[in-house]
Amino acid sequence: MRLPREIIVGKGSLEFIGSICKSLGFIKSALLVTGETTFEISGKKVKEILKSEGLKVWEHIVTSNTPTINEIKVCEEKIRKLKPQVVLGIGGGTKIDIAKLSSANQGIPFISVPTTASHDGLSSPFASIKGLGKPYSIMAQSPIAVVADTEIIGRSPYRFIASGCGDVIAKLTSVRDWQLAHERMNEYYAQYTASMSLMSAHHLIENSHLIRPNSEEGLRVLLESLISCGIAMGIAGSSRPCSGSEHLFSHALDLIAPKPALHGEQCGIGTIMMAFLHGLDWEMIRDSLRRMGAPVTAEEIGIEPKFIVEALVIAPKIRPERYTILHEKPLTHEKALTLAKETGVIG
Repeated sequence: MRLPREIIVGKGSLEFIGSICKSLGFIKSALLVTGETTFEISGKKVKEILKSEGLKVWEHIVTSNTPTINEIKVCEEKIRKLKPQVVLGIGGGTKIDIAKLSSANQGIPFISVPTTASHDGLSSPFASIKGLGKPYSIMAQSPIAVVADTEIIGRSPYRFIASGCGDVIAKLTSVRDWQLAHERMNEYYAQYTASMSLMSAHHLIENSHLIRPNSEEGLRVLLESLISCGIAMGIAGSSRPCSGSEHLFSHALDLIAPKPALHGEQCGIGTIMMAFLHGLDWEMIRDSLRRMGAPVTAEEIGIEPKFIVEALVIAPKIRPERYTILHEKPLTHEKALTLAKETGVIG
């Protein structure tokens, strides 16, 4: 188990990046993996703080918005050349995933400095990389520290925060899928990490009234839940506590939809439908998502109904070894259409 040793969440927490690096023994050098925009938003300040602490600091600017295997190779080459003590991923999911996997491949510790809160990858050991032949996340490494500045994250478009809510809500069905796999396939099931994952979802739902634009308190609730989910995966050594049939649905959409929505948006909508199949209170889930400003219909994420139906049908084939409710109750196109209509995902 490799878990974060330091987690700082709150307004102005970026100011602690120097003391965190120092306390973790990183006093010589650091590489910042960031984007052009995120370097201006956070990277410059991180560089100044670390340099004032006496560290030699380099930056690697990622120009792509998609984490590809080529971006990983380029970043790894820079790590090999510069030999930093630590790599800091500063930005959204793409930059953090590139920093996470490239540092893991080179045996260098990694610090997560998110500028958005759109999914639970900011603290998990998994990275989602395009070009590996797998539409789902692969094992990389857990960050040794997470520094989430709510002032900076709060400036990002609210759509990203709503997406993060969808990814947390997804734990309600992912844990149920895990239990199902344990019952049917005798798959390893860890009660502790399952409970931790569920607690994150319930914490979010109970405080959903706080989650709205420009709410510092609501953003803290979301970040606590996202980080807790990431740690649950780190303890389990698997994405199982946080990724089930709703994630398979989202991965399927990524493959077939001309313009997929954000990961958490798709997972939230998937959770509504998977909850229906599991016999859970799908209307409560839908209403909670709506209350937090997250999309609950295909129209709201700009995806045609035919792609929703097709994604439901092909989802179990994405990971045949990952037993879920979609493997228990495979959907025909007709059944998938009925499910999407009954839950209001399509009109």
